[in-house]
Amino acid sequence: MGFSSSRFSALVPAGLLALVIIASGCASEPAHPVRQPAAQPRAKLPQHPGAGVAAAQVGAPYRYGGATPRGFDCSGLVYYSYRKAGIRVPRTTQAQLRNANRVPLTQLQPGDLVFFKLDRRPVSHVGIYTGNDRFIHAPSSGKRVSFTTMNDPYWQARLIAAGRYY
Repeated sequence: MGFSSSRFSALVPAGLLALVIIASGCASEPAHPVRQPAAQPRAKLPQHPGAGVAAAQVGAPYRYGGATPRGFDCSGLVYYSYRKAGIRVPRTTQAQLRNANRVPLTQLQPGDLVFFKLDRRPVSHVGIYTGNDRFIHAPSSGKRVSFTTMNDPYWQARLIAAGRYY
């Protein structure tokens, strides 16, 4: 059974009318107001200026020897972030520890550097403490700058020192 052009021309106005009715329903106000979910508070950025710069780099890739937003290694993230905040720190993890004002681990404040022993070297990793038992760092190859908890057993077992730069 074929479809005649007279039948088609009779259906076109009805189809258009249905389309207009449907479209106008989308544009009208709802019968009762829709409740919008409450806005979630933004995560509070760290108060220390160097930690704040580092927090803005979350998601940047890890790059061995890197000290720019194109890629960071752990000490490069500290070097870049503190330099942007007007605080001079050395470039390497070992020099950062050697030149820092030592801080007891029980007295950590946002912006303090936390140092870890991950291999045979005396110190091999650094992060920036951001408060609430968290630090920010450039973890390792294939990963990105991120926040990590100090309560993680892996990091707790390897934490060896903390230092502060003014």
